[in-house]
Amino acid sequence: MSTPIVELLGPEADSLLGHVCKTIPKEHLHLPGPDFVDRIFGPSDRNNRVLHSLAWIFNAGRLRRTGYLSILPVDQGIEHSAGASFAKNPAYFDPENIVKLAIEGGCNAVASTFGVLGMVARKYAHKIPFLVKFNHNELLTYPNKFDQVFFGTIKQAYEMGAVAVGATIYFGSPESTRQIVEVSQAFAMAHELGMATVLWCYLRNSAFKKDGVDYHVAADLTGQANHLGVTIEADIIKQKLPENNGGFKALNMGGSSYGKLDERMYTELTSDHPIDLCRYQVANCYMGRAGLINSGGASGKNDLAEAVKTAVINKRAGGMGLISGRKAFQRPMDEGVKLLHAIQDVYLDPSITVA
Repeated sequence: MSTPIVELLGPEADSLLGHVCKTIPKEHLHLPGPDFVDRIFGPSDRNNRVLHSLAWIFNAGRLRRTGYLSILPVDQGIEHSAGASFAKNPAYFDPENIVKLAIEGGCNAVASTFGVLGMVARKYAHKIPFLVKFNHNELLTYPNKFDQVFFGTIKQAYEMGAVAVGATIYFGSPESTRQIVEVSQAFAMAHELGMATVLWCYLRNSAFKKDGVDYHVAADLTGQANHLGVTIEADIIKQKLPENNGGFKALNMGGSSYGKLDERMYTELTSDHPIDLCRYQVANCYMGRAGLINSGGASGKNDLAEAVKTAVINKRAGGMGLISGRKAFQRPMDEGVKLLHAIQDVYLDPSITVA
């Protein structure tokens, strides 16, 4: 076991590194590995060009040929406003620095907007896999509204040389039905053209905050969002790490009716341990046939420790990796590279096994 990883986990090290999952057994999962594309996507309806695109992603960066992924996502210039996102490090107003960070950081791919990747495509599209995020919440309409809208076409991403496209759906929002249809059709076109698909399966509804608890990060609700995501053929699912559970229960209180639940979701398929909560997310991704990558979260005081902790939870739950942006680019490039390498070291450490 890597001493730096243990030290970064601190008092949680024993709980996270020694946990044995007694809910959904690891033997039921389709785990990441060097043969993941052949083993999982080979028998699927994905065409040869999609298999080639997936293979390039899995064979790039420091995690190449492990089946695990480390992706740098920088779409915050739209999603969170450019000034707020890049004020800590204005160098990242320049798209080239975003791509350089992904390359220097040993990432499997760089995920960003049409504008960012298109501006430097001729220089870098053949050097690192491009993942083009094609819809965004623009955050300038007053008052702010929360809706994902297209900023370009699948053909544009293809012409740019992208090997994958990404999208967000705000599951649970009034706009989600339209977004599901739009993204499903876009993913079908992307697969036809030979690109892989990545879906940000986020929840968005003010009713999901109830009695002081934010169920946007509940394992049961995020797990169902994942299941909807793989249903429209997302090859990889991006999801926030679960922090609690019982969203369906909370929203069904007081005689209201919301969704469907079975008590065994909480008594047999999950526990309150963070690895078991994440394991439930993996299970909803067709038992890992579609890889689960968890987001790195906002930048804070203990970014390195938090990133390593998230990576340990994801890996031990049966997930496929991390997609971490703000923790990496909101600091000098050498520190961002160090943080990305620390995340990758968790997946490269053979002593950190699936629980």
